[in-house]
Amino acid sequence: MRVASIDQGTTSTRCLVVEDGGEWKIVASRKHGQDHPFAGWVEHDPHELLKNIVTVLDAAGTVDAVAIANQGESCLAWDAETKEALSPVIVWQDSRTTKYLADLGSDAEETSKRICGFPLDPYFSASKLAWLLRHVPSIEEAYKAGRLRLGTTDAFFLDSLADIFATDLATASRTGLLDLATGTWSDELCTLHGVPRECLPRIANVDDDFGQINGIPVKASIVDQQAALFGHGCRKPGDCKITFGTGAFLLAVSGNERPPQSELLPTVAWALKDSGTAFAIEGGVYDAGSALEWARNIGLYSALEELGVFEGPSALSRGIIFVPALSGLAAPYWDRTAAPMFIGMDHATDRRDLVRAVLEGIAMLTVGLIKAASEVTDLGPSISIDGGLSQSAYFAQFLASASARTITVPAMHELTALGLAEFCGLDVTAARDRSVRYEPDGSVTEAHHALFKKAVERSRGWRD
Repeated sequence: MRVASIDQGTTSTRCLVVEDGGEWKIVASRKHGQDHPFAGWVEHDPHELLKNIVTVLDAAGTVDAVAIANQGESCLAWDAETKEALSPVIVWQDSRTTKYLADLGSDAEETSKRICGFPLDPYFSASKLAWLLRHVPSIEEAYKAGRLRLGTTDAFFLDSLADIFATDLATASRTGLLDLATGTWSDELCTLHGVPRECLPRIANVDDDFGQINGIPVKASIVDQQAALFGHGCRKPGDCKITFGTGAFLLAVSGNERPPQSELLPTVAWALKDSGTAFAIEGGVYDAGSALEWARNIGLYSALEELGVFEGPSALSRGIIFVPALSGLAAPYWDRTAAPMFIGMDHATDRRDLVRAVLEGIAMLTVGLIKAASEVTDLGPSISIDGGLSQSAYFAQFLASASARTITVPAMHELTALGLAEFCGLDVTAARDRSVRYEPDGSVTEAHHALFKKAVERSRGWRD
């Protein structure tokens, strides 16, 4: 069996062909634009994303099934009859609804946490969909005419390409509109945000029938981070992975019941036809790969190879700190007013020190997620990581030392694609072999943690 695993991410759309036994190859990758019309706004052209999905699927050749991973919280509106998008995709990073959510007040936030587990943060889809209804006249007209569809990008892709208006339970759990207790859309949360429930897609299992694209059955559809969790081989409570892409996303399996409320987020890991629903806890760093891209754009480094080895003691040990809060701070702070900040520079500081501080800052924020997760579930001694930053030996070793845990980097780092293939029924165990392990070396002390925490507190409130 050959599966075309399509990973539709924040910066690109990739397709890997995966076969039984774990053999795989990347067959195509297409970058897409990202627009910033105003400060805090982040948008994609939905039809560009659709075109790229078709292009990379065509490059796969003859396959038996298609599986698609989506960005999660990114969402849009479209016409039910013509399938034409009525809005851009509002990307998960977008923060335009910050003030709107703050004005809803503490009672609304408690309602949200009680039902879906989430704070009122613009990261999630609910306030983005509400914003579209309030600000785009053509969307309101489509609603009045009974032709409006609202949803995350997966629902748009499936509706446009396979004529199936559906989303999976894990993706639905990322919207801020799902009742975690029932696995259905919440009338109370839809009313709170002003999102008409009847315009939302049907909720399905990850391995349900999602129609066909050009005659090829779509056998799996899910959020990219949950697909990666499955691809890492995480199955039992305490199994944990972190993916370092545009942002950094920690997911840890918590069991078959909703995890307790904490500084991290309760979410659906996946829902399978035969084995039911698994839950997870999730935390994120908004800016990981995007912080490095910014560092490259301002000339701190030019090639990824420069990020693997550094000489001498860490930047943190010399008091040089970077807080990577270009989009604010996610879990456990949930503070969009935080701003990025370099601290501790002097006349001897050079660009290598600064890019090193960027790497270490991402790692230190990630350690905060690991600590918060360990308070909810008994994490195993090893954490598996993937994504672009996982390929930096310096970063992986620093993360191991800062977290006091073994960090494992699989030789195959396209774990989202592996997870998608596994959801389709493939055995890909062999592809996870030959991992590299990094052990803590005691170089990051409690004093270093305290110094970084102090820097984070300084960064908060700067955007007020």
